[in-house]
Amino acid sequence: MGTPRELITTRFDASSTADDVVAGVDLTGVRAVVTGASSGIGVETARSLARAGAEVTLAVRDVTAGARVAAGAVQVRALDLLDRSSIAAFVDGWSGPLHLLINNAGVFLSHLHRTPEGWEQQFAVNHLGHFALSLGLRGSLAAGASERGGARIVAVSSTAHMNSPVVFDDIHFERRPYDPQAAYAQSKTATSLFVVEASRRWAGDGIVANAVNPGGVSTGLQRDFTPEQKAYLAAAEAAGAFTYKTVQQGAATTLVAAVAPEFARTGGHYLDDGREAYTVADDADLFGHSHGVKRWALDPGAAARLWTVSLEMIGR
Repeated sequence: MGTPRELITTRFDASSTADDVVAGVDLTGVRAVVTGASSGIGVETARSLARAGAEVTLAVRDVTAGARVAAGAVQVRALDLLDRSSIAAFVDGWSGPLHLLINNAGVFLSHLHRTPEGWEQQFAVNHLGHFALSLGLRGSLAAGASERGGARIVAVSSTAHMNSPVVFDDIHFERRPYDPQAAYAQSKTATSLFVVEASRRWAGDGIVANAVNPGGVSTGLQRDFTPEQKAYLAAAEAAGAFTYKTVQQGAATTLVAAVAPEFARTGGHYLDDGREAYTVADDADLFGHSHGVKRWALDPGAAARLWTVSLEMIGR
């Protein structure tokens, strides 16, 4: 075996904010799309990008809520990640280059919900919707990379990925009992696997993709948590597995992946607290490794398989 490479680090850490990351950064001329940016981490991500000069488009289900956030360099367009026609309309309506795509939107559901296609809804939103959007915008990202020497995709994952790999034999819980925490975890592992394969496939276009863990942040995502999920988080906090961040701090690692020079030319990584996370075994305990990433979330074979399966699901 070769010598393990050093992990990529930056000057940012758990206490850094999104505004800290963009301080002194000039994003004039950068066109960015942020999904799910009408609340929570997405809002702070969009605002910090705009303050640095980027032309930001909020891609949101609730355009009215998005309009309350929008100001200055921020625009709002409708996007429902559960609706393939909505994704197609967003892609068709986009013109010109795109330099930064931030797949931020996400859901946690306490009960089983299926899409009209029969897909489990957390997997459908958190992975498949963003997968289809990224595929549709690939040409625009390639044009952006040609224009500015590179384009980036940032995908928001979660420490929850440690609770489940992608279960290829039953992704949509058609045979196994439904567990909302396992479904959410699977979708966040899929989010990480997406950046591994996207970076491999699209390197020739100058596109890199990285996944980020925002850390413990109190946002609207928790409104549907089950009592068991809330108890689990409380136990994790008590055990020191994580401490809650402000929303600005939660958005910081997204901004590191989006603008830090350390990640301008390299993809397929999982970031935590402003740096590349260390890799842990698949049987590692979450409480002891909350700032790590499991091997199953970076496995090239699983990433390639997920890409193929996802293409089949969306009919591509």
